[in-house]
Amino acid sequence: MSAPEEWFRDWFGETYLSLYPHRDEAEAEAAVRLFQREADLGPGARVLDLACGAGRHLARLREAGYAAVGMDLSAHLLQGAAERPGVAGSLVRGDMRLLPFRDGAFSGLVNFFTSFGYFSSAAEDALVVCEVRRVLEPGGSFLLDYMNAAWVVANLEPESEGVVNGKLVRQTRWIEDGQVIKRIEVFPGAEKDPLHDRAQVFHERVRLYELPELADVLGQHGLEVRAHFGDYKGGAFGEHSRRLLILGAAR
Repeated sequence: MSAPEEWFRDWFGETYLSLYPHRDEAEAEAAVRLFQREADLGPGARVLDLACGAGRHLARLREAGYAAVGMDLSAHLLQGAAERPGVAGSLVRGDMRLLPFRDGAFSGLVNFFTSFGYFSSAAEDALVVCEVRRVLEPGGSFLLDYMNAAWVVANLEPESEGVVNGKLVRQTRWIEDGQVIKRIEVFPGAEKDPLHDRAQVFHERVRLYELPELADVLGQHGLEVRAHFGDYKGGAFGEHSRRLLILGAAR
């Protein structure tokens, strides 16, 4: 039942885009506004949207006046991002464990919508943190948008089923080795036909970092935590917060 080591190579592709073509745009706008307010970067600042996906945050970063660049591993998601106005030409494909940018290339960096903790080992997550520090100039700001691990564990729904864009989607969730894992079965129609329907099977896996542990990993690799929030409006973080947003700077 364990997820494949590099599950993200399969999941963030054509099927993902067909099921979730329009994520919450208002949420993306609020997240970018929080970064604008707290990072205090001037117009034209170079900002990296790390794991930019289909570009909903990147488009708003560029609208806000930043010289923002989006990077993602998924060619399918980058194709979706390129269709957004003002985004084409600012996209790069790459692996966050080895960023294709020079040292100190950016004054700011954002990592939105729980796009951290995807790897099979904590050491690989630490590689990502090292790369974030490397491509940020000294004093450069970052915002890490992560989940509240305690809330996820307390509210884990073992199974759910629903119809998304005309397809039946069944999801199974469990905790294993400090990671939350989701098995996603996508059937070709809105109802399952056991004689003819063969589901596509995908996985998600994210490591469950509590705030002190995550702050320690960042600090060990040259990133100073300056504030943390529990929502995109900048509210206080607590046990009932669904999100954990960490703001900091490169030392």
